[in-house]
Amino acid sequence: MGQTSDLFGSIKKTISGGKSGSSLSSEDIVGGLKQALTLGAQKSAQRLSVTNGFLNDKAVEILMPPQAQKVEKTLRDMGMGKMVDDAIASMNHAAEDASKSAAPIFVNAIKNMTVTDGVNILKGPDTAATAYLRHSATPELTKAYTPVVDSALQKTGATKYWKEVFDTYNKIPFVTKVDPDLSSYVTQKAINGIFYYVAQEEILIRKDPAAQVTDLLKKVFGGKS
Repeated sequence: MGQTSDLFGSIKKTISGGKSGSSLSSEDIVGGLKQALTLGAQKSAQRLSVTNGFLNDKAVEILMPPQAQKVEKTLRDMGMGKMVDDAIASMNHAAEDASKSAAPIFVNAIKNMTVTDGVNILKGPDTAATAYLRHSATPELTKAYTPVVDSALQKTGATKYWKEVFDTYNKIPFVTKVDPDLSSYVTQKAINGIFYYVAQEEILIRKDPAAQVTDLLKKVFGGKS
């Protein structure tokens, strides 16, 4: 695993006044953190924006919302599983399309990070940077994702499949009619999916020297002067 199992260890010592990593400046520390976050965000966006990036990944796959699970079970029991499967697949493909617009938003949020932000992140838990990005980037992600998701839902046929699913279900006698907000649901799930992998990338960069792919990352996270 290289010289250290905790890539942030020397930086935390620097912040608290220790000798290890004492040659690191605040600019080095925050610059390394920004580089790490940028790489992690870009990798996460690329991972989820490929074909079936959501659909074939159980960690982030978008399933029917909780309020629609009864709908899904009822229709599958009636032999209409393909209709439900088509609706689920189309939601996931819409999330893929939305993920293509994520990286520039993350980069912008990272650029605005201050030295104080950076120090607090480095002193925080293993996903402190992800929490920072979730707080600072979610409004812009939601704003950017919503029209992309709306367009993708039309393009992938999700709106049609969704309508078929719930029109079919709502015609069943004596059931309570259900019609969840498809766009907001897929938008939120797409955002949650990308933050899931940003968090995984952050943990990796903190713990694995092999993830330090630039000289600055090696200097900051590997404790090298």
